[in-house]
Amino acid sequence: MKIAVLGTGMVGRAIAAKLVALGHDVVVGTRDVDATLARTEPDAMGNPPYAEWQKDNAQAPLVPLADAGAHGELIVNATSGQGSQAALEGAGAPNLAGKVILDIANPLDYSQGMPPTLSVSNTDSLAEQLQAAFPDARIVKALNTMNAYVMVDPARLTGNHNVFVAGDDAAAKETVKDLLRTFGWTDEAIVDLGGIRAARGMEMFLPLWLSLFGTLGTGDFNIGIVRA
Repeated sequence: MKIAVLGTGMVGRAIAAKLVALGHDVVVGTRDVDATLARTEPDAMGNPPYAEWQKDNAQAPLVPLADAGAHGELIVNATSGQGSQAALEGAGAPNLAGKVILDIANPLDYSQGMPPTLSVSNTDSLAEQLQAAFPDARIVKALNTMNAYVMVDPARLTGNHNVFVAGDDAAAKETVKDLLRTFGWTDEAIVDLGGIRAARGMEMFLPLWLSLFGTLGTGDFNIGIVRA
């Protein structure tokens, strides 16, 4: 499948590398290719410059957002939450029409420092805002409740743990579930929460995730639902 990953941070890199390993035709979209490749310092999260990652992952070329939107039969939104709408606008609404958009982004607001707050919560979600902004696209929220390495390799954690899916289009959710299965997520681990409104709870888990990260000193953990 032709897949475009929007975002060049840790999540975008992990997803793109996994998709290439699975045999997909992958491009990574960014606003300014030259500027992204010219950076020589680690990004805000401490990741090495993108150009270093690109050398080892040449099968996932870096392209402008519009080219990524045109390429992808499926689009992965791995951008920072506050830049997601602009990134999708850059990809082009006509390019997104009818396509499944796997939305991994979280609406984290770092304007007041650490820890970040949520720029939207309770009565709305980033996923809902994106669906409203791009009504012809099919937004599916998933994978936003864990770190990038667990997203693409659930077996790195022992025991049962879960990934959540939310979206208004049933067929789009099945497409995302199929992709999750290729990442190693079992049917038992995949929990369909229903419509896109359920993304509110998924995104509001992030403050707890950040607290757990600070307490545990690692991002290698996830939610596991225990049933009677």
